[in-house]
Amino acid sequence: MPINADYRGPGELPQIIPVFPLPGALLLPRGQMPLNIFEPRYLAMIDDALRDGHRLVGMIQPDVAHSDNADKPKLFSVGCVGRITQFAEAGDGRYILELTGVSRFKVVAEQSVLTQYRQCQVDYFPFIDDFTARKGEDEVDREALIEVLRDFLKANNLKVDWDGVESAPNEALVNALAMMSPYGPPEKQAMLEAPDLKTRAEILIAVTEMDLAKKRTSGDPGLQ
Repeated sequence: MPINADYRGPGELPQIIPVFPLPGALLLPRGQMPLNIFEPRYLAMIDDALRDGHRLVGMIQPDVAHSDNADKPKLFSVGCVGRITQFAEAGDGRYILELTGVSRFKVVAEQSVLTQYRQCQVDYFPFIDDFTARKGEDEVDREALIEVLRDFLKANNLKVDWDGVESAPNEALVNALAMMSPYGPPEKQAMLEAPDLKTRAEILIAVTEMDLAKKRTSGDPGLQ
């Protein structure tokens, strides 16, 4: 989905952004993430993001496994900033919105703020390639990706719009499948931090193959 703002590099994004810690949530550049916002602190975050004109929110996973404070868990060091590209009021106090991914970021430092939501100083320069659409997609093993997708769908009795899959560019396909994948925070974080699209696809394929093998050998529900 195109967005009105044209971000050509890290210097065009603010260094301090609000962050939304959400386990299992994976946003990637140019990917779309629907969100249902109902907690007061995050309603306030969205109000402020719309008010300041940037309309940017950083999606990041809490690192629950290494956190002592359940109310304010430690954050993973890498997230992805997205721009609010769709927004609606549900009529019952909720916001329904969609974020379009812009760039990954590395957390430099969490800020001491008066807002109920958390804010971080971030650095986009380690992921400068995120600003170039479809970079490296020719190196993706599309055939292997499609094959593991077929196996996953068959194993889980699911269907997909194959016309849409066949027409999707490699970047859109890899990122959409990664974002929609049913795997846990460690696997999602590995795909987020992948250095390039080829590696992200390889991680997705490997994780899916391990999940399918586990189901075949043990009958367990697999990674969730």
